[in-house]
Amino acid sequence: MNQVLVLSVSTAILAFLSFFHVYSEGADISALNDDMSQSTVIYDASGEVASKISALKNEGVKIENVPDHVKNAVIAIEDHRFYEHDGVDLVGISRAFVQNVKAGSIVEGGSTITQQLTKNALLSSEKTYKRKLEEFFMAREIEKQYSKDDIMQMYLNRIYFGNGSWGIKRAAMGYFGKDVKDLSISEAAMLAGLIKAPSALDPNKNYDEAVDRRNLVLQMMNTHGFIKEEEYKKAVAEKIVLNEKGGDPLRGRYPYYVDHVIDEAIKKYGLTQEEILTGGLQIHTELDVTMQSAVEATYAKDDLFPKGTEKQIVQSGAVLVDPKTGGIRALVGGRGEHVFRGYNRATQLKAQPGSTMKPLAVFAPALEEGWGVTDMLKDEEMEFKDYKPQNYNDKYKGEVPMYEALRDSLNVPAVWLLDEIGIVKGMESVKNFGIKLDPKNDRNLGLALGGLSTGVSPVTMAEAYSAFANEGERHETHAITKIVDKEGNTIVEYKGKKSKAVSKETAEKMTTMLLGVVQEGTGKGAQIEGRELAGKTGSTQVPIEGVKGTKDQWFVGYTPQLVGAVWVGYDKTDKEHYLTTTSSEGAALVFKDFMKEALKNTKARSFNVPPLSKYIEEHKRQQRAKSVKELEERVKREAEKLKKQWEEAKKKLKEKKEKPKEEAKKKDKKETNTESAAASTNSGNSNDTSEASDKKDTGESDDSGDEGNTGGEGDTGGEGDTGGEGDTGGEGDTGGEGDTGGEGDTGGEGDTGGEGDTGGEGDTGGEGDTGDTGESEDDGSDDKEKDDDSNN
Repeated sequence: MNQVLVLSVSTAILAFLSFFHVYSEGADISALNDDMSQSTVIYDASGEVASKISALKNEGVKIENVPDHVKNAVIAIEDHRFYEHDGVDLVGISRAFVQNVKAGSIVEGGSTITQQLTKNALLSSEKTYKRKLEEFFMAREIEKQYSKDDIMQMYLNRIYFGNGSWGIKRAAMGYFGKDVKDLSISEAAMLAGLIKAPSALDPNKNYDEAVDRRNLVLQMMNTHGFIKEEEYKKAVAEKIVLNEKGGDPLRGRYPYYVDHVIDEAIKKYGLTQEEILTGGLQIHTELDVTMQSAVEATYAKDDLFPKGTEKQIVQSGAVLVDPKTGGIRALVGGRGEHVFRGYNRATQLKAQPGSTMKPLAVFAPALEEGWGVTDMLKDEEMEFKDYKPQNYNDKYKGEVPMYEALRDSLNVPAVWLLDEIGIVKGMESVKNFGIKLDPKNDRNLGLALGGLSTGVSPVTMAEAYSAFANEGERHETHAITKIVDKEGNTIVEYKGKKSKAVSKETAEKMTTMLLGVVQEGTGKGAQIEGRELAGKTGSTQVPIEGVKGTKDQWFVGYTPQLVGAVWVGYDKTDKEHYLTTTSSEGAALVFKDFMKEALKNTKARSFNVPPLSKYIEEHKRQQRAKSVKELEERVKREAEKLKKQWEEAKKKLKEKKEKPKEEAKKKDKKETNTESAAASTNSGNSNDTSEASDKKDTGESDDSGDEGNTGGEGDTGGEGDTGGEGDTGGEGDTGGEGDTGGEGDTGGEGDTGGEGDTGGEGDTGGEGDTGDTGESEDDGSDDKEKDDDSNN
């Protein structure tokens, strides 16, 4: 009988061992893997951790980064023979069974860390004998294939610590705001204590119970030799300081910047969102946390922005870019609650840029074509075919210098200048600044005022203006510099892209004029004390008939070190949602607020370009020279006009004088003929008389200014013209105006001739005239010299 019993028991044991061996050998643990899923870490430009992103419920940490006291705390309370058993602790199970029988309830568990890993990673949560047997055999198989460190690593990365914290890494950060490597013995003991009942022992809800459990773990660590007595006492006395905010303080920081990093990694480098959120990547960026914090602080100030309505708030987007590299230093894509990878107005906006387009499409290309800063542009009401631009205030000056047109943001001169240089030149320039245009729909003069078919974003405008701050060279804007995978391999590295937008000389002239915009023009609201700032305002009108207001507000500006762009407006503009202020009152003030703080740790620098005052003085000199030239030309024209009038007057006077002389001549000739006839009849001395009479007639005829006796061209005496000195007559009889002397009748000294009556060279008087031939020649010569002088 006893032999039968022994045989039966032996057979049963052999069968159990055979079953155990077979089942153990066939246990499938292929689903178990050393899952080291980690958060993707975002690094700033200095190489410091700035933010983290992850879609994982737990994150992995390598066992070598887990301090011994953290591992020992878990081992002490959960499985103090962990390094001695092979997955199933029969001694522990027996001891637990005895303790539970004595207590009359379950006070101690017999599951090892390996068994708990099996249950959490491979099995369902159902409580059946079958599942318990599977756990038993799988634990043994795991111990065969993995080392104790591997098992501990997988366990710590999967166990639930309560309060949404899966894994030791999340727990350390969630409860204490620390990395695992920085946990103290006391903190490690508290986390280890949570494993038994994570919800009931949550220190945020049940602090005292959590501290009691911690003390028990510390006691077990001391009992099993993991810590010394002094360490135990110090740890028990340590006050637990919890992370009030909960979770990883780095997780979710700088959300709009991180959104752009994800977008850039996907669109530019071909990564997937899942790879980014679960791959444990290290993404190095151009982020400057000081500048980013400055922009975020500005966007938290509601009083800086126009008041919206219950339906919509006034939205905005802003970006800061390093002009030397194109690196995006800071970025905020909206106001209000952030939505993960939601609408980013700093990078995804498509709005009309308004007058911020003028420097890019008009003034820069005009300077490239040889126009000058002080060149005059037309500023008057005009129509270009079917396009009629207007100045903002409907006032016009006729013409203005280029710098003034830009400074005061005048529309008509900008359109006129684009028309002068040609729309093709304007479009080519805009493309050189990195802005894409529709070759058909954007080919119009409205380009000068920012009338684009698609629109632009702040990051696009910041990249464009960066060329002005960088000697005409434009760098592609980017956030990512490189991406490293969790194995340490560099899988992405940014290779800079740059191009020439304009010449250095043009960039400097544009900076000079844009400095004037901020110092004296529409951009005054953006001025920062102690810093040189150049920039341009821009705004667009509400495209709704009957509504007068602003749809978009812009300000784009730069210092030598930093370029910024900001847009303000509604996401959806309608009759109830539009702006009533200008860019100088809205966007410029927002820009100033964050730009000032962003640069607070940066030394002020100068552009080292000629001041606008130099060009203004040059313009004044040009205007003065122009005025003098115009005056000279006017005087010349008047002089020519007067000379012509004088010639006509002389001609008329001469004709007037010649008329009575001709009449007198005819009369004398008639009298002479009569006397001659009488003399020939009555006198025997008729020949002498005739000769004397002829001589007198000849003298009188000469005195009346016969041909050859007058001066040169235009050499005529005016009214009151006196004869030559020494010209004396006989009896002192003075001839009147145009009077012809009779026989021997000559004018005395100082005899005044008639109007225009001058004696020619060799002019001799009548009979009885005194003065030798030489004096008569001198007198005639002197008169001619005087007349010549008067005509020069």
